[in-house]
Amino acid sequence: MTDRSDDPATVTPEELTEETPELPLLTLRDGLPPVSDTDESLRRAATAIGEGTGPVAIDAERASGYRYSNRAYLIQVRREGSGSWLIDPIGLSTLAPLQEALEGAEWILHAATQDLPCLAEVGLRPTALFDTELAGRLLGHPRVGLATLVETVLGHRMKKEHSAVDWSTRPLPVPWLEYAALDVELLVELRDALHAELVEAGKLEWALQEFEALRHFVPTPRVDAWRRTSGLHRVRGRRGLAAVKELWETRDAIASQRDVTPGRIIPDAAIVVAALAAPKDKAELLGTKGFHGRGAERYASRWLAALTRAAEMDEADLPVRTPRSDGPPMPRAWAERDPVAARRLALARTQMTALAADVSVPVENLLTPDYLRRVLWSPPATRDAEALATEVDAQLTALGARQWQRELVGPVLVAAILGAEMEDVDVDVEAAVKAVEADLDADTDPAAPEPPH
Repeated sequence: MTDRSDDPATVTPEELTEETPELPLLTLRDGLPPVSDTDESLRRAATAIGEGTGPVAIDAERASGYRYSNRAYLIQVRREGSGSWLIDPIGLSTLAPLQEALEGAEWILHAATQDLPCLAEVGLRPTALFDTELAGRLLGHPRVGLATLVETVLGHRMKKEHSAVDWSTRPLPVPWLEYAALDVELLVELRDALHAELVEAGKLEWALQEFEALRHFVPTPRVDAWRRTSGLHRVRGRRGLAAVKELWETRDAIASQRDVTPGRIIPDAAIVVAALAAPKDKAELLGTKGFHGRGAERYASRWLAALTRAAEMDEADLPVRTPRSDGPPMPRAWAERDPVAARRLALARTQMTALAADVSVPVENLLTPDYLRRVLWSPPATRDAEALATEVDAQLTALGARQWQRELVGPVLVAAILGAEMEDVDVDVEAAVKAVEADLDADTDPAAPEPPH
């Protein structure tokens, strides 16, 4: 699903509700296309799309917030010469005809990492792509939601009222279908305009490298996902952590089986209060203040079984508060564990902030925050500037940094590594630590987003 909104970290409530009535409201120039929901109608759509020319605008609608799965419930396609097509993949035996029609064409997506996994799940994979959201970031656009870019770059307003509906609903209401079709209505034109901006800014090669990396995007499986339970900080002791883990995993299994988003079974808050209360029977569990949700009573025996497993778990098997990691510690611990590393981080983050302003690219897009942390925690041993530059570049390459990123950021990291060892270096370590940890929390690099569960 194409996100028409903007990053809430960079948009004020006033901006989110701001109207621009002087701009024309975007409408479907060719009317609403029919939904292709049979193998025969898909073949007709694929034939028409294959006979079109130029790049192909693609979007997918998922039922995030309603379903456990990340599957596509509607796929929208538009191409010059073939118009727009709406494809319902749920009842189709295969989407191979569509993949064949798209072979060799450049895909245009907005925020590609949102849709590539669900498209790959039904056999659709790009041979080339252009991400309009990422292009907007590289160009320094302050707001890169689809609606904002369409407004600022192309001069049209887009409707936003159906952005959070349940796309697994059948039949899909006509207003929803119109909303979905509009997501690809101007995507080709937006691509062309942003491409021209990239050329003018001298950033086309940067974008091409990013798009090629995106083409191979696969979501990173989340390790210990239960640790992201909201309110986990309230739970003290390893036994309590075990209760959260068992309850979370039980809820996840139920949600997966029913294909319902986990929060619709019981919310995170219910897991936490149950772990804190440690009830011994159903009456005590259901009487626990704050233990609620659609599945609270329905699956009471399973919640009790989870709590019992936690209570009876061997001490050696209880989860620890902070699990071991193959990566460096969180930056807040650097000043105590390695003051020189903390100074490296502070120097690099300060210089990268200035560099980001100079090239009009968000600092987190200059280099994946985790790559920055890994290189500066364990830099090459050499302090010969030339050799250090070569080895830092090799480290960044191995991590997955693109060439344009290495060329821009490599000298910054080398300077930070060398400068941090000077006794008179003056840096604000605390401010840098906060900035880097914020970067890690809001990492936007296409190589590392996490799946929804």
